Amino acid sequence: MWLTGVGIVLLLAMSFFFSGSETALTASSRARMHQLARSGEKRASLVEELTSEKERLIGAILLGNNVVNILASTLAASLLIQIFGEAGIAYATIAMTAAVVVFSEVLPKTLALIRPEAFALAVAPVIKLIVLVFAPITLAVQALVNVILRLFGLDPDEAKLVSGHEEIRGTVDLLHSEGEVVKRDRDMLSGILNLRDLAVRDVMVHRTKMFSLDINQPVEQLIDAILDSAYTRIPVFDANPDEVVGIVHSKDVLRALLRSGGDASQLNIRKVMTQPWFVPESVPVEKQLSGFLKRHTHMALVLNETGAVEGLVTLEDIIEEIVGEISDEHDEPDDDSSFGIEPQADSSYVVDGTISIRDLNRSLDWDLPDDEVTTVAGIVISAAKRIPDPQQEYLAHGYRFKVLEMDRHRVARVQIFPNGEGGPTG
Repeated sequence: MWLTGVGIVLLLAMSFFFSGSETALTASSRARMHQLARSGEKRASLVEELTSEKERLIGAILLGNNVVNILASTLAASLLIQIFGEAGIAYATIAMTAAVVVFSEVLPKTLALIRPEAFALAVAPVIKLIVLVFAPITLAVQALVNVILRLFGLDPDEAKLVSGHEEIRGTVDLLHSEGEVVKRDRDMLSGILNLRDLAVRDVMVHRTKMFSLDINQPVEQLIDAILDSAYTRIPVFDANPDEVVGIVHSKDVLRALLRSGGDASQLNIRKVMTQPWFVPESVPVEKQLSGFLKRHTHMALVLNETGAVEGLVTLEDIIEEIVGEISDEHDEPDDDSSFGIEPQADSSYVVDGTISIRDLNRSLDWDLPDDEVTTVAGIVISAAKRIPDPQQEYLAHGYRFKVLEMDRHRVARVQIFPNGEGGPTG
């Protein structure tokens, strides 16, 4: 009887080991284990090897755990029947259920969740041996499971894996909701992940907001305009704004003025400007960023499908998708109104119609969709199904949009009421 009791305790200890190992190996951070493996930790490499074949790992652990649990229950029933007779079966059921739940399930899994990486590193060598020993059985079991799944029309080989981008995005959003990642860090990380889904048209400065100069103006006026501008690179066109003939850099103008002794009349803008770089509006932002780095330039003119200038894109525009709006000493003070967002006393916001939905979502922590339209004006026109009139209101995506101002056929200013009363519904 004493030997049987000791055997039951040993079997429960083995169950403790199996349950804790299962939780630790599945809950440990893959990124942390990869980092440890690269630093030379052999047990971390072993953990990576085990978790790369989860079916075999889980199969071996479950097989071992069930064997020891069933054997422990059988021994307990045999022992208590000897002591209490037929009533021992009931006592064994109650006692082993309590022992297995507390000491073989809850306790080891809780300990493993507290420090999953350390637990996983400790058990990895033993689990590796168990996986090898049980390999023939687990492979046979897995084959049987696959046959059963196919009978129900399920193909285990077509298991959908979450992409790395989506896994990182979900992790960042989860940590932000739990307060472990601040909003700014979340926005920056999301901005990096979003680059792969954006085209140049999504980040460019539209032609209606472009600052450009006519090369046919008197050279003195051109120089004054260049020096008064807040921009260092300015497109130059020849009579027609669509006919961009070059990009002039303020530093090149200053150098040319210095060489001419400060005589602006001796300056030839055509000799100072550089050739423009034209790119299609459909170019992915990631590719455009690589292009900027390879060409060592910071600006490109964006063409639509007809070949007309649709806007311009700069390296700063792409960087702002990651870090948010960048201000310098020539910009307005750093507040919401400087970006076209003006909070109102009634919890609404007055915004410029050309502001992008992504910038609005980032500034106000909203989640307006931007898959079909990219600006606030686009949302209003999509909801109205026509060119709206001032003071008209429209409901879209749980928000109320009131048109405040029109510039000809362009929606210039819009007042947005989140949820119609001041609480965004998303």
